[in-house]
Amino acid sequence: FPLENTDIRLFSGGEGCGGTVGAILTCPLEVVKTRLQSSSITLCISEMHLSTVNGASVARVAPPGPLHCLRLILEKEGPRSLFRGLGPNLIGVAPSRAIYFAAYSSSKERLNCVLEPNSTQVHMMSAGIAGFTAITATNPIWLIKTRLQLDARKRGERRMNAFECVRRVYQTDGLRGFYRGMSASYAGISETVIHFVIYESIKRRLLDAKAASHMDGAEDTAKDASDFMGMMLAAATSKTCATCIAYPHEVIRTRLREEGTKYRSFFQSLSLVIREESYRALYRGLTTHVVRQIPNTAVMMCTYEFVVYLLDG
Repeated sequence: FPLENTDIRLFSGGEGCGGTVGAILTCPLEVVKTRLQSSSITLCISEMHLSTVNGASVARVAPPGPLHCLRLILEKEGPRSLFRGLGPNLIGVAPSRAIYFAAYSSSKERLNCVLEPNSTQVHMMSAGIAGFTAITATNPIWLIKTRLQLDARKRGERRMNAFECVRRVYQTDGLRGFYRGMSASYAGISETVIHFVIYESIKRRLLDAKAASHMDGAEDTAKDASDFMGMMLAAATSKTCATCIAYPHEVIRTRLREEGTKYRSFFQSLSLVIREESYRALYRGLTTHVVRQIPNTAVMMCTYEFVVYLLDG
């Protein structure tokens, strides 16, 4: 594939302005979501009048919702805790998106020469390769982000910074420690695949509908505001479907990244969560995740298409 074309995708995927602003604005939601996914949610439950039977705590108590979790963070830790992990998030968002979109576009162009061009198989394989590449390259950044978000220290206590977190991970688990949760992230590639397959399908239908509206048969390559609005809606729809289907991997990934965790592997963690907390625990934080992720994805995909359109001329 031409180098220039890859550079276009790299720039459009890696442009950091939209991603940086989105990361800052949605960081509190990210922190709340991570806390709800973690095993430490039982500490919040203990605040909610756990009764005892023969000296043993009752296990089946409804966990706190996003608003209750938010209130606990504000009361016990202060507003600054809602921005824990923001540094690694800002550092990782641009290279992660750049690697992802570059790998996706490159794989798509190569596979179009081997398989049926722009087919579902091409989109699925391209999304899978892109997800695998980005996850492998950036997992240490996201592990540090998760550890910082789970560092629930009370007001006045010294907070762990990113450099201290890196040192603790290395001292405890060595280099392998930075790749905890990567198996769950690989499982989450299914979300990316579903998202892009649905997105490309909706986008193709929108383009076909636009072409059919031109009675003279002339090809219209110009895009207007309605085209990009349609792409935003396509991205939001596809991401919502993909998130709801593949969300449990997010919970497992957070559990695997906890410090001193009893969770060791993807399937062991999945079995343990279901056995100890029921299937509902696999969807903790889903509402917060959807509120945070869907608008981000819609803006990101629209920006990607817009920049590629401009640079392609």
